[in-house]
Amino acid sequence: MGTELLPMVFTSGWASGINAYAVVLVMGLAGRFFSIDLVPHVLTRTDVLVAAAVLFLLEMFADKIPYLDSVWDGVHTFVRPAVGATLGYLLAGHEGSGLEQAFAAATGGFSALASHGVKAGIRAGVNASPEPVSNVAISSAEDVAVIGVMTLATEHPWAAAAVAGVLLLAGIVAVVWLLRRIARLKRRYDDWGTGAGRADPS
Repeated sequence: MGTELLPMVFTSGWASGINAYAVVLVMGLAGRFFSIDLVPHVLTRTDVLVAAAVLFLLEMFADKIPYLDSVWDGVHTFVRPAVGATLGYLLAGHEGSGLEQAFAAATGGFSALASHGVKAGIRAGVNASPEPVSNVAISSAEDVAVIGVMTLATEHPWAAAAVAGVLLLAGIVAVVWLLRRIARLKRRYDDWGTGAGRADPS
């Protein structure tokens, strides 16, 4: 697998786990209007671009509504890794053998699954918070990150892969922190309930 192909596969997989439609749209536009050689030709087709744009707009709004975003994430548990794997396969299809295509598909699929898990975990924790502002802010930051990293990847694949790797690790840390925070809040609630029960004279 080429030195530019592997980071592009990883980056597109990571980004697909967050917003698969944005990835297809950015790659397709880059290939069509800027003649980026790494972009598979099928992504530059008009029907693919239109479908990706419509689905991206739908996700952009659904992803900012508390609890609806978690339902959307649940529906896309299989869609996002599938898109990541498909993009990896298509990227490797330029110059790779069958084994290289399989490895690229696995890399794209697993990186998409990892980032999807992080996204879903963070969003579930955010939905448990009382204010809706954080939900909108995080969703907007995800959109900007995906578009920015994928745009960077079209010209500087290794730099984009490094950014994606750092963001993935940061997301894992955030999920762990949120889970611990939720566990602490649950213990406090349980302790309060137990204490209130003991104090009840009935």
